[in-house]
Amino acid sequence: MNMLQHEKTFWSATPKLLLAGIDEAGRGPLAGPVVAAAVSMCAETAEEYFHSALDGLTDSKRLTAAKREHYFNLLATLPGIGCGVGIVGPAEIDQINILNATWQAMRLATESLPVLPGRALVDGLPVKGLPCASTAIVKGDSRSFLIAAASVVAKVVRDRAMLELDREHPAYGFAANKGYGTAAHIRALRQHGPCREHRRSFRPVADVLSCLFKPDFA
Repeated sequence: MNMLQHEKTFWSATPKLLLAGIDEAGRGPLAGPVVAAAVSMCAETAEEYFHSALDGLTDSKRLTAAKREHYFNLLATLPGIGCGVGIVGPAEIDQINILNATWQAMRLATESLPVLPGRALVDGLPVKGLPCASTAIVKGDSRSFLIAAASVVAKVVRDRAMLELDREHPAYGFAANKGYGTAAHIRALRQHGPCREHRRSFRPVADVLSCLFKPDFA
């Protein structure tokens, strides 16, 4: 599939339309923020970079860490590209739930773009509360050039945040697990209890917290 196929559908109808791709990273982990990114381009810019500097850009999960950093640096510096990031931390995730937190991060990312796009292409299912019209694309990070770009930005920003959290809370192995519930992470969670970066509404963390208040907790 041509990764610009969905974008070209809108540009063929409205050639001057500023489009953005939106994706998130970190919905599933037990710790750390959920991060969303929005990347915007006009038709001419996208077509140029698709065939040159950003050739090979795809879903961040299909790229090595080095490749993600490479594309991230290009997306952040090449002219004609808008990048916005939205971050919602664990306390707010616990308060409003992960779905609403993801939507909020996506809204913040879109609002932080240099220019509000005419339409956004969003990975997955429809999103409520965006400040512009949007179209949801299932598996969009592997089917849309702009969503793939957003997936890279979101993933790199979140991974860097987890590296910083690993320095602050080294017992949990955040640098390696990025907050996901690996066996080693669960063992550390049971041994040390949760830190402030853990999502207390997520069941493995909630289970440990419930044990902490039992007299026989080791």
